[in-house]
Amino acid sequence: MVEFALPKNSRITEGKTYPAPAGAKRTKTFKVYRWSPDDEANPRVDTYVIDLDACGPMILDAVIHIKNNIDSTLTFRRSCREGICGSCAMNIDGVNTLACTKPIDEIKGDVKIYPLPHMDVVKDLVPDLNAVYAQYASIEPWLKTDSPPPPDRERLQSPGERAKLDGLYECILCFCCSTSCPSYWWNSDRYLGPAVLLQAYRWLADSRDEATGERLDNLEDPFRLYRCHTIMNCTNTCPKGLNPAKAIAKTKMMMVKRQG
Repeated sequence: MVEFALPKNSRITEGKTYPAPAGAKRTKTFKVYRWSPDDEANPRVDTYVIDLDACGPMILDAVIHIKNNIDSTLTFRRSCREGICGSCAMNIDGVNTLACTKPIDEIKGDVKIYPLPHMDVVKDLVPDLNAVYAQYASIEPWLKTDSPPPPDRERLQSPGERAKLDGLYECILCFCCSTSCPSYWWNSDRYLGPAVLLQAYRWLADSRDEATGERLDNLEDPFRLYRCHTIMNCTNTCPKGLNPAKAIAKTKMMMVKRQG
């Protein structure tokens, strides 16, 4: 479990409490982080007591229920509701995960919902992702080749070559892993973090790519790659069951083989 750390320059206070509706028989208490840049108030935690018979089974269902029926000012990201887009990544019950795939009944006691930790907050549960997307762009996440493409077909891979991308291409860039990593918390201006490094290895592992040396040169830095200390928070929290730490280790092995 990754304990939630406050967004920068934050001091949380107790906020409003919204009681359960009259006649509710099956209730659950949700404590939700709130902050707006439009006022000078400190961040707060508002308490919502929800009738579970009036909303769906997932945490995202409850958050949508709060916005639609209790407090329309609550702000969060969401899109696919199928664990594919990564938009609804949040810190839920002390763990970074996707709200759309996290069942309410898996959490005992009150449900505590915060934005992804150690990131600037745009509003409420929305973290500022500009920096991590800039890091993602810096690894040039597309196929790079010098040879001309075949005139009559795609660039082919054998089944074995394609299998090397399993566990890599499934990353949805939710950044649950990067925001669970202490090295990224303290060095996010220079360390690329687990999500971006997994994506970097996805192209290093692709048999069709012809820029291996260039990609490794781009990662050869005391901070960009080597701040990883393999504590495995990234792997433990990944909602897709991927292993960023393994991808980082394989990248380091490629560095060693090149130097040897």
